[in-house]
Amino acid sequence: MITKAEWKGIRGSQPTPDQIMISIKGDAAHEMAIRWRTDTSVNEGYALYREKGTEEWLKAPSEKHYFETDMDESHFHFAHLKGLKAGTYYEYTCGDDLNRSEAYTFKTAVENCTKYSFLCISDVQAGDAEPPADYSSLNEVLKKVLKSHPECDFILTAGDNTNCGQTDIQWTGLFEGLKGVAESTPVMFCMGNHDDMGFSSYFTKEDKYYSEYAEYFTHQLWGSYEHNGPEDRPIANHSFDYGNTRFCMIGTSGYEEMNEWLLKMSKCDKTWKFATHHFPVCYAGPCIENDDTYPALRDGMDKYDIVFSGHEHSYARSYPRRGEGLFDKPSEGTVHYNLGSSNRNPPGTRVVPKVWNAKTYAHEEHLSMYSIVNVDGNKCTLTAYVEDEKMVDYCVIDKDNDSIFPPDPAPVYNRPRLKFKGYDLGMCVGETLPQNVNGIWYIPIGQLINFVGGDVERTQGKIKIGIYGKTSEFTENSATVVTQDGEYEMEAPCLRLEKGQLFAPVDGFCKNLRMTGYYYEHNNFITIESNTEHKPVPYQP
Repeated sequence: MITKAEWKGIRGSQPTPDQIMISIKGDAAHEMAIRWRTDTSVNEGYALYREKGTEEWLKAPSEKHYFETDMDESHFHFAHLKGLKAGTYYEYTCGDDLNRSEAYTFKTAVENCTKYSFLCISDVQAGDAEPPADYSSLNEVLKKVLKSHPECDFILTAGDNTNCGQTDIQWTGLFEGLKGVAESTPVMFCMGNHDDMGFSSYFTKEDKYYSEYAEYFTHQLWGSYEHNGPEDRPIANHSFDYGNTRFCMIGTSGYEEMNEWLLKMSKCDKTWKFATHHFPVCYAGPCIENDDTYPALRDGMDKYDIVFSGHEHSYARSYPRRGEGLFDKPSEGTVHYNLGSSNRNPPGTRVVPKVWNAKTYAHEEHLSMYSIVNVDGNKCTLTAYVEDEKMVDYCVIDKDNDSIFPPDPAPVYNRPRLKFKGYDLGMCVGETLPQNVNGIWYIPIGQLINFVGGDVERTQGKIKIGIYGKTSEFTENSATVVTQDGEYEMEAPCLRLEKGQLFAPVDGFCKNLRMTGYYYEHNNFITIESNTEHKPVPYQP
């Protein structure tokens, strides 16, 4: 256990500025935000800045924001530089009259920018490191990547920037990992679930909780980004423009108001509309779930060209998706782009082939993954790498030709298929495919549950299944389902169809089992989703 007094000598705030970071706020061609931390003895601060190579320093006062963490009391200072020249290098220092930083440089965006690049990273959290949290590998990776890709104008994250965001120990570790990078390259943070995760005691990991309003994330970045998201969740939700592109950074709670915000922000004349949300819509793992995300954010997300995400620590790029359809042309849907782990912390892969993904990569090496995004007018090139420049995916989205290269058309089946969480059941149901009976979709329920790993008990004219702590018993030619909590009526009876198997209506089957069925009409398949990530294992007496 470390006391606050002891922490001051380790990574606590001091009168000298530290944790210096620049970010895009306002017009990227003419403005820049500078953030730094001091202890509470420093009540005022300012940035000095000048066009590189000139003599006269200009002064920009900073806004002070007090924040008490579990380990410290600090002042965070935010200077908003305005009236800058487009496409120009500037140098700056920050602090007060007595304590100042060294000089750093940055470059503004060019006027009416239509050609630029940025670095995408995600899930850089550094495990459960004992204090002080060690983010040195992140620092090494970022410096190496930016040296190989000096064209990157800023860094975009897709969340889980920390492993336990409700403690100063993790945030000070992260900013140590950004040292030598964030002073000159703008960092645009998206929040992940770990960024608002905490414990009553970080040291004992007791009483885990999630912060509804992301106090640590919000307070430490208070002046770094525009307050243009939903009113009661600033910073965790914010938008910025860079050249011909609008970016919306989406938080992890308050989805209904966030959906309305996404719809509002999509009404602009920008060529490209990108969003970032930590939780993947087109996930690659067999047991991930997004039931609370995509239905709630679907209308909003469907207005964007690309949605960047993380969370899985594995890589996947989807076909253009809109609603419950998978398409070929970028005009027909949103590409969901799930970044791999960017801090050498792969989970042991969860990747399996999913119907909605054009490309996946099972990221299991203890190397970082990252992506470089190049926008050039109406073309956007996405290139995914494993550390040391091993390319794992490359594609070009071309609005002029309404195409994605290399071409990889989304599947369209001539016979209806059955999936579980987007994973094809294959030979398990090769001769017992879904059937539409009088306008109602039926599926072979015993084979589905066998595939998933639940319990299936077949008796004469009956089938009893158990999964996710629930049980349902179905009877041939009956709409009554007997569950662990009683009975209910399905919309139609259970029927014996192909190969003598019992089929049940999709909605009636799902009702008791924490499941939902979706039919993709354009592609002609049914996928059964579940709002749990539990991995079922059948009971063995």
